[in-house]
Amino acid sequence: MRDYAREALDVLEKEGASYGDIRIIDDIVEEISIKNGVPSVSTHNREGFGVRVIVDGAWGFSASPNINVDEIIRVARTACAVGKASARLKKEAVRLAPEHPNRDKWTSNYLINPFSIPIDKKLELLLSADKIIREDPRIAVSTGSLSFWKEHQLFMSTQGADIEQTIIRSGGGISATAVDKETGEIQTRSYPGVHNGQYIQMGWEAIESFDLVGNAERVRDEAIALLSAEQCPQGEMDIIIGGEQLALQIHESLGHPTELDRVLGMEANYAGTSFLTTEKLGNFKYGSDIVNIVGDGTAPNGLATIGYDDDGVRSKRWFLVKDGIFSGYLTNRELAHIIGQTESMGCNRADGWWSLPMIRMTNISLLPGDWELQDLISNIENGIFVNTNKRWSIDQKRLNFQFTTEIGWLIENGKLTKMVKNATYQGITPQFWGSCDAICNENHWTLWGVNNCGKGQPGQRAEMSHGASPARFRKIKVGLG
Repeated sequence: MRDYAREALDVLEKEGASYGDIRIIDDIVEEISIKNGVPSVSTHNREGFGVRVIVDGAWGFSASPNINVDEIIRVARTACAVGKASARLKKEAVRLAPEHPNRDKWTSNYLINPFSIPIDKKLELLLSADKIIREDPRIAVSTGSLSFWKEHQLFMSTQGADIEQTIIRSGGGISATAVDKETGEIQTRSYPGVHNGQYIQMGWEAIESFDLVGNAERVRDEAIALLSAEQCPQGEMDIIIGGEQLALQIHESLGHPTELDRVLGMEANYAGTSFLTTEKLGNFKYGSDIVNIVGDGTAPNGLATIGYDDDGVRSKRWFLVKDGIFSGYLTNRELAHIIGQTESMGCNRADGWWSLPMIRMTNISLLPGDWELQDLISNIENGIFVNTNKRWSIDQKRLNFQFTTEIGWLIENGKLTKMVKNATYQGITPQFWGSCDAICNENHWTLWGVNNCGKGQPGQRAEMSHGASPARFRKIKVGLG
């Protein structure tokens, strides 16, 4: 593959490109699902390459699934032609932050290659959980899924970068939907994860650690119990948000608004623009003094953990919020200079060889505090504990939001009491994070995976993780009133 890559780089230099790179990618995806006992299995392999160039100060890009010398040459020339055409309309020349020409091999950590596990064994796992969930006739829909992805990428550039990376990700989950035929009430419980399961940069050992079968009965029973549970109360209450739910809160109210291209108005698809405009960097009070949130492309087992991004930039760890102050953005080589940075934070990633890299979230996590969960609960007279996202809404600036969770429990006189359904809370981002007065310690901290974040037009998907412990927020509006 390196011979093919060198062939492309030679063409780029002959065509007058001031910069160029090529990504040659071979990946395999296996997805197994089950719905009410009916299985579905799909496996597909995606191989190809993309060539990106700067010619006359403008970007050009082209890609192909056919890896051979003639196609490499054709695509490289096409990328240069696109760059030359784009240069006619450019307002200013592309300017890349400097980066050492890294030469390295990087492989994600795993113990058991998930593709070595027979599909029959994977189906047996899902069927066993499904059988338990559907033992009660009030369960109308039972689902389960497993997903495995392996990517091998070679990145080489005209600046001398030569980076080879292999990444394995695994994930899955189960859910139960209960129906009360008399009232028409429908309630769902799922396990584990932020949305459609938990996903992590590990092998088959991750699936074993989830214990889907061992949690099937609880998931079923909680779905049924929610049918007759009281509605979430309305009003202003202290709330504790579980780490699983807090992960999505971080994703929506900090992850997207710190994408620098979104801040600059270069991107608005799916998630709008951002209230975290550049004059706020280093001086805006995003949250209370105990709120510390980091971007971390090196976090063990994170979905966005990589050796290098698609600019060839080594992964980093840095503060996005430090002691409550907004302190950093997600950047790439192209835009770093706009906020006065001399290096990229390594956030440029593409959804496959066919896509042009853009700024994507790395792993973004709320650092743990000092509290034990039980002490946090005991410190509340009248409140609610919420967890596991059901649905959400947030405005185009990422300010005004509302989240509804699958389940909640009232907190009365320092104890968890009644289960409540349709547990909903809402707020304005900086005021909400400013009300955070306690965060549980590292014993309660988990890295939760998001495997389907959308961005761009045409749309691209990316994966990332968000670490969080349960945290307390004072005087939050809850309920749908």
